[in-house]
Amino acid sequence: MLEAIEGSAAVARAVALCRPQVIAAYPITPQTHIVENLARFIADGALRCELVSVESEFSAASVVLGAAASGSRAYTASSAQGILLMTEVLYNIAGLRIPLVLTCANRAVGAPVSAWNDQQDSMAMRDAGWIQLYCADNQEAIDTTIQAYRIAERTELPVMVCMDGFTLTHTLEPLEIPAQEQVDAFLPPYRFERALDPMHPRSIGTVVPPEYYTEARYAHHRALLRAQDEIVAADADFEAAFGRRCGGLVSVDGPSDARIAILSIGSVIGTLLDARDEYPELGPVKLIKLRSMRPFPADALQKACAGLSDLIVLERALSPGGIGIVSAEVRAALSEMQSPPRVHGFAAGLGGRDMPLELYPHLIAAAKARPPVRFSIVDVDPSKVAEEDR
Repeated sequence: MLEAIEGSAAVARAVALCRPQVIAAYPITPQTHIVENLARFIADGALRCELVSVESEFSAASVVLGAAASGSRAYTASSAQGILLMTEVLYNIAGLRIPLVLTCANRAVGAPVSAWNDQQDSMAMRDAGWIQLYCADNQEAIDTTIQAYRIAERTELPVMVCMDGFTLTHTLEPLEIPAQEQVDAFLPPYRFERALDPMHPRSIGTVVPPEYYTEARYAHHRALLRAQDEIVAADADFEAAFGRRCGGLVSVDGPSDARIAILSIGSVIGTLLDARDEYPELGPVKLIKLRSMRPFPADALQKACAGLSDLIVLERALSPGGIGIVSAEVRAALSEMQSPPRVHGFAAGLGGRDMPLELYPHLIAAAKARPPVRFSIVDVDPSKVAEEDR
């Protein structure tokens, strides 16, 4: 049965259904509502779990690292500067191959300070060694959270579930919350084979000399690549159990004969779907949803882009002084194709700027321009920029 639920509250319900044993988080907008709701479940006796109050995001990440390493199913959440304050611990969690789940309620990173949405925070963590899955809507946020625990525990890799702050976290949608019995059948009790045990002492996170460090990083890299199979399998099994899927690694919507496609990540997929319906005169266009940023699904993306002449990459983050983060990854992956499409990279919607339907015809026009656009911020207002920066 569908219920009208705010995104944050829905994610809290999904986390609770996964039966976490330890939760630690520090409040930061727009993540705060998730853990507030979980705290209410615990206080009301609806969730048996240890909620640890901490003094910072660094501490929150440290607590869940220790809890998961000791064999407890653990959870945390954060945003923006909170994610950055966790950075050292996030690298350690991944490097130690500790399975846990973190919700990143995507928010712009200062300076200048912004409380609104883009994806700069999670993109800054793309090299930390976490699986990163991006959600297009709140139903996907619920379903991906449940899948994330199974993926993490089978791969022994942490999973970051990324959902756009405010756009999703603070929006009410008609959503379907699974039954506890369904989730229990899909997600077995957590068992960590390498759990710390005071009766059998061991050390983790010790210094590794150069003779072994490369091999440790290589093994981690290979584990992330292998995780693609588990992400696909978890989504397929979830569909079989619940009747819904999130798209695996990459999903494509649109006519098979389309020669132009737009690839994006996160909630802007919904805007692009509406815009395509609004402008049918612009011709057939495929929409490609990139769900997995890490591991980056190069093979799946190449299949999705077969037969295209032009691919527009629209993203809500950038690497200042470089080019778009997602477009650079896409361009590198497609370069291996025999006949790769021309890739046009665009950033838009930074700091929560609206991305209206009217953006769509500009993107299509850019795809038809020659030479192709390497990368630009498509929604810059020149009147708000100093003359030397135009």
